[in-house]
Amino acid sequence: VQCLEMTTKRKIIGRLVPCRCFRGEEEIISVLDYSHCSLQQVPKEVFNFERTLEELYLDANQIEELPKQLFNCQALRKLSIPDNDLSNLPTTIASLVNLKELDISKNGVQEFPENIKCCKCLTIIEASVNPISKLPDGFTQLLNLTQLYLNDAFLEFLPANFGRLVKLRILELRENHLKTLPKSMHKLAQLERLDLGNNEFGELPEVLDQIQNLRELWMDNNALQVLPGSIGKLKMLVYLDMSKNRIETVDMDISGCEALEDLLLSSNMLQQLPDSIGLLKKLTTLKVDDNQLTMLPNTIGNLSLLEEFDCSCNELESLPSTIGYLHSLRTLAVDENFLPELPREIGSCKNVTVMSLRSNKLEFLPEEIGQMQKLRVLNLSDNRLKNLPFSFTKLKELAALWLSDNQSKALIPLQTEAHPETKQRVLTNYMFPQQPRGDEDFQSDSDSFNPTLWEEQRQQRMTVAFEFEDKKEDDENAGKVKVNLLAFVSSLFSLSFSLTLSD
Repeated sequence: VQCLEMTTKRKIIGRLVPCRCFRGEEEIISVLDYSHCSLQQVPKEVFNFERTLEELYLDANQIEELPKQLFNCQALRKLSIPDNDLSNLPTTIASLVNLKELDISKNGVQEFPENIKCCKCLTIIEASVNPISKLPDGFTQLLNLTQLYLNDAFLEFLPANFGRLVKLRILELRENHLKTLPKSMHKLAQLERLDLGNNEFGELPEVLDQIQNLRELWMDNNALQVLPGSIGKLKMLVYLDMSKNRIETVDMDISGCEALEDLLLSSNMLQQLPDSIGLLKKLTTLKVDDNQLTMLPNTIGNLSLLEEFDCSCNELESLPSTIGYLHSLRTLAVDENFLPELPREIGSCKNVTVMSLRSNKLEFLPEEIGQMQKLRVLNLSDNRLKNLPFSFTKLKELAALWLSDNQSKALIPLQTEAHPETKQRVLTNYMFPQQPRGDEDFQSDSDSFNPTLWEEQRQQRMTVAFEFEDKKEDDENAGKVKVNLLAFVSSLFSLSFSLTLSD
């Protein structure tokens, strides 16, 4: 059924099957929607409304070409034909002098015709996912263009006078083959969002620091080796993604990006961060995971608004004590480093809800961790912990505590016992002490079968994991973890444990 969205002088709007009874003088059909109708050509009914039609939607069909008659619809303001089988955009498109929005994404269009310049009212063009290798010079005469999307095309360069498009606010050129930008782009004074991710830039284009109103910049998945100080000239920049490059150094002048809220430097080759990073007072997200950092600057503690911090997959052997000043922090990830301990000041990060410390060398945790009472998820798997501090009993919001990668439930039983050396109360269970993961844990399928190891692993898989339990003692009742175990489950655990010992 081919549906029509009808707009009338009486402001009646509905989705109706084409019918002659709706073509009276009082009916003005301005919108037609034929999306997802398995069409192989533009329906002939469209041409009956060429004088009044303003919006035409032909999304997700199998249309291979646009008929000449379509371009008699000179009142057309929006033409949407994404996800079809078009191989070209006919030159007759020049007759659509009132066209404001054009969507030809996900087709096979190889080029724009030169006379696209006649569509002077165009404000939005979405042409992503087409094999477009270049833009004609006429394209730069679309002086009213505010949004241009050309992601996942074959562009190797932009026209030299691309800067004529002075009204551009959004420019997305992700997944092309661009290596440079034309110098004329310094004229794009209104440009706010620029996406150059997944291209072939070896260095930051010089013209970028002249686009003063830029607020969002994506340069991820390129071949940049340096983040130069010129980036600091972008005073309005709020979002900066430089992840998945080859960046070895970040210039100290990055502090000039005083409005920056999100800084993504993941998957680079950074060995250190500049002290000036602490001057990014508005930063809320900082991602430096998958680098080669051996230390973090003390100035990290000046980021008082930071909410998310990821420094996983580095070579950190310590965290600065100033991390305790991150009072707004909600998510902290320090997986796969070489931390033997945490600073006591970590307890001052009282708004953290998710903390992951997986695959470090932690042998103990500070008592102050009990002050992080909003903590809901804590990952401590693959460390060297012998027990947990008794202050864990204060973590009433904790919903998941991971001590092992193959743990079957988010929460496990913890019992109170005295530390053999200090005699202080600690929490422990059958998963302590943690054993560092070695090469034997990554055996290939070709390794010889080890029946003893297989039996041990089978017993571990059979072990039941519970929620926190409270072992009440006559002289110590306060501050214990709540128990919520059924009697028969408890006996089942005891039976399983005794069988393991007998084996």
